[in-house]
Amino acid sequence: MIHYIYADTLDAFPLLKRTMFEDRADQFKTRLDWEVDVNDVGQEQDEYDQMNPMYIIWKGDDGTHGGSMRVLPTVGQCMTNDHFVHLAGGVRIESPLIWECTRFCLSPDHTDNYAEIAGSLMLAGCQMGLRFGLESSVGVFDPRMVRIYRRIGWEPEVLGTAGNGRDRISLGLWHITEEARDRMCDRLDMCPTVPDTWFDTSFPLTDHLEAA
Repeated sequence: MIHYIYADTLDAFPLLKRTMFEDRADQFKTRLDWEVDVNDVGQEQDEYDQMNPMYIIWKGDDGTHGGSMRVLPTVGQCMTNDHFVHLAGGVRIESPLIWECTRFCLSPDHTDNYAEIAGSLMLAGCQMGLRFGLESSVGVFDPRMVRIYRRIGWEPEVLGTAGNGRDRISLGLWHITEEARDRMCDRLDMCPTVPDTWFDTSFPLTDHLEAA
C-alpha cells in the first residue's frame, strides 16, 4: 500500500519512519557508499528532511518500509538547485509546477517485490503530480535506474550528465501526464483506480472540507 506522508506527521507511523531511515542508511551509505550522514541509531537523514517534505512510501503488510522517495517543491530549497545545478547548465529549475524527487530507496527486506515497489512508487509520484496540477518532476539518477524507468514505462528527459561508470549521474525531467500514468498502470497490470485510492486515503476529502 502506498502512503503520502508529510514529515510533520511522520511520527504517527513510528515503525514506518524508523525502517525507512534505516533502509536509506543501508542503501546510500552501506551499499552505494555515498557521502551521507548516518546517526548513532543507524538512520540516514539530511537537512532536506527538516524542510517538511512529502514522503511517498510503500508500506508492507507488517507495517515496515518497502520503498520510498522524498518530494519537495523547487521554488524552495532543494537538492537540484543546491548541489546539481551544473547538470542543468547552471540554470536553476524553479517553478511551482515542478517538484523534486530524491532519495529513491528500496528496502533490502523486500527484494522479492522490488519491481512492484519501484513501479508503484513511480506511479504514485505521477499520480501526485496529476492531483496537484504539476507539469513535471525533476531528479538526479544513476545508470542502475535507467532499466527500471524503461521497464516501468516512464523515462525522463535527460537535462545533463556528468561522470563515468558507477560515478555517472544524470539530471532528469519526468513529464507528468495522464498517458504516462495509464501506461504505468498497464505495465504493472494495475487498475487505474488504484492510484486514486492511494491519494484519497492519504488526503481524505474531509481534510479539505475542514480546512475550508
